Amino acid sequence: MNSSRPRTLEGGGQYVLDYLKRIQAENPSFFYAVEANNDHSTGNIFWADGTCRINYNYFGDTVRLDTTYRMNHFKVPFATFTGLNHHGQPLLFGCALLFNDSRSSFVWLIQTWLHAMSGRFPVSITIHPDRLIQMAVAQVLPETRLRLCRWSIFKETQEKLTRVYQTHPTFEMEFNKCVNEMETIDEFESCWMSLLERYYLLDNEWLQSMYNARHQWVPVYLQDTFFGELSKVDSGGDNINMFFDRFVNANTTLQLLIKQYEKAVASWHEKELKEDYDTTNTTPVLKTPSPMEKQAANLYTRRIFIKFQEELVETLANPATKIEDSGTITVYRVAKFGEEHKAHTVRFNDFEMKSKCSCQMFEFSGIICRHILSVFRAKNVLTLPSEYLLKRWTRNAKSGGVFDEQATDLPSNSQDSLTVRYNNLRQEAIRFVEEGAKSIHIYNVAMHA
Repeated sequence: MNSSRPRTLEGGGQYVLDYLKRIQAENPSFFYAVEANNDHSTGNIFWADGTCRINYNYFGDTVRLDTTYRMNHFKVPFATFTGLNHHGQPLLFGCALLFNDSRSSFVWLIQTWLHAMSGRFPVSITIHPDRLIQMAVAQVLPETRLRLCRWSIFKETQEKLTRVYQTHPTFEMEFNKCVNEMETIDEFESCWMSLLERYYLLDNEWLQSMYNARHQWVPVYLQDTFFGELSKVDSGGDNINMFFDRFVNANTTLQLLIKQYEKAVASWHEKELKEDYDTTNTTPVLKTPSPMEKQAANLYTRRIFIKFQEELVETLANPATKIEDSGTITVYRVAKFGEEHKAHTVRFNDFEMKSKCSCQMFEFSGIICRHILSVFRAKNVLTLPSEYLLKRWTRNAKSGGVFDEQATDLPSNSQDSLTVRYNNLRQEAIRFVEEGAKSIHIYNVAMHA
């Protein structure tokens, strides 16, 4: 998994380069770069179109770098940078072909990608467990929180402990539960030790190494950082290669890759448009008389609203009990009926009208938890304070200015204005399509205009 062998693909690299040059000639906002090689072999290639780069300005807070090809022996050394849009769908931030996957090449890749994305560091990044890539990320993105893909670790654990899995059918379920379902660090530490003792694995080197790296892959250690996933249990980078999952596999050739790349981009674009349409043109069913629910229905995209609604409805079964009041700060204990042993602590600042919960769901996913919402009910807070409404999850996530001031500074001569113009026109076109589809009369007028 840590080899740095150069790959030869019989001139396929030139085929891709010709394609990238043609696309850039048609669209100057298209960015690509080639790593210089001293031995005249095919250099590594990175590319990102204008949509990738403008989307990063809105949704570049959390990133996944997929290098599945290194584990699954793909014919094509295809690596991708992806994120999540305002519907929680995968979003492309760039692609690469790594014919030489040495540590210096991974450093070049991440530096080149960062340059194409205006030099703005993501809050978090998820990668496959790979020593070379981990070193490259630490060097280029020192302030970004690194997470190792949990699915990859589970897969490798099964390979390393084949005999244990075969001899003890219950081990896999208990191992997964220990990692995924513990809600505090103390719970995880206790469960892990108990698991190793019961299955006589205290001296297992692989599990010891994974325990030493626990801060980079076990959910309970990562919940204080934004990863944009709507569930801690179902996350961990399990879908790190979701964007190209149905389009690129171990048998995909270079010539076919370009075709599949275009298909994947078109497919996810269509899915995003459908979610945009559903959010704008359908009305969700409200389940409470709360003005906060109505507010959220009007602001969030449909999928995010459904998640918020689940949390809001759960407040009915999770009452808040005041346990401490120091004047400015009031501390509440919030627990589900019959599950008091799983209580969470919420600290409410009366002066600032802010709350912080021990579950840290808001910090991790950007969606407010049932525990804080329960405290809001107790304090008669009727609408969501603005700081709990992340713009990246709203239906207007792409409206107005980009993520920050430097985001429009795309590293290319004429690319800035062209990319911005392209995306503004795209948003306007979507709006007109939505209007035109509302009724047969408007549709006929639009079609014959």
